[in-house]
Amino acid sequence: MTLKVLEDFGFITIDNMPPELLPQLFTLVSERNNVRGVVATVDVRNVDGDFVKVIDNISGAWGGAVKVVFLTASDEELLRRYERTRRVHPLNRGLSTIEGIIAERDMLSPVLDRADIVIDTSMMDLHQHRERLLKEFFGDNGGISILISSFGYKYGVPQDSSFVLDVRCLPNPYYVDELKNLTGEDEPVKEYLLKFSETYRFVALTRNFLDFAIPEFLNNVRGQLHISVGCTGGRHRSVAVAEWLYEAYSKLYSGVCVLHRDKGHGHQ
Repeated sequence: MTLKVLEDFGFITIDNMPPELLPQLFTLVSERNNVRGVVATVDVRNVDGDFVKVIDNISGAWGGAVKVVFLTASDEELLRRYERTRRVHPLNRGLSTIEGIIAERDMLSPVLDRADIVIDTSMMDLHQHRERLLKEFFGDNGGISILISSFGYKYGVPQDSSFVLDVRCLPNPYYVDELKNLTGEDEPVKEYLLKFSETYRFVALTRNFLDFAIPEFLNNVRGQLHISVGCTGGRHRSVAVAEWLYEAYSKLYSGVCVLHRDKGHGHQ
């Protein structure tokens, strides 16, 4: 859940990363300008005495850009989760599940002491967990009440979408040689799309729907409104339409944010 939420907000996510590879990962990501950041999880079996030292070294090099997030829950809740999913505790070496949980807490105590952010998920549902993550990473949910995001269907639909708009019906700039390597943020791509009447009609009909739906949603539904715009690769059409919607609604509402999840995934 945590990785999926942050991936939808533009982070590169890596599960079960060996700690000794973290410095190289940060160096690699720092050289890219099309990602918000990187999130890596570390398996309890990979946490040893050198883990905190690795984190301290990275923090020394990158300062406040590095955060250690520690997710925890009560023993009772963790036990319920293991029973519900029928998964075996990773430290199960002749130990019961509750004994594994206790051993895990002991192993992770130095990490907990070093953590910048501690989130107790015991009483959280998925929506509350998501909102807490956004608050920690973007500050009081970044003030975001409306998120407009672009994505590529080949990489999956954002799971937390309130509305999904499919713009694969519009002409695809990918097949125009001089536009192929650009994105929907670039004016030549937008100009190309605006040559077609169906682009105007799609945006106009979408605006008519959203003009009705946005105030109804904000007045009656708890949480953030997430409007997802998808095309095949998430690079051209979806980015341009998301930009147009952002330009329109950021003038009408406070707390409107635009995010292009997949525009850096390649030229497709």
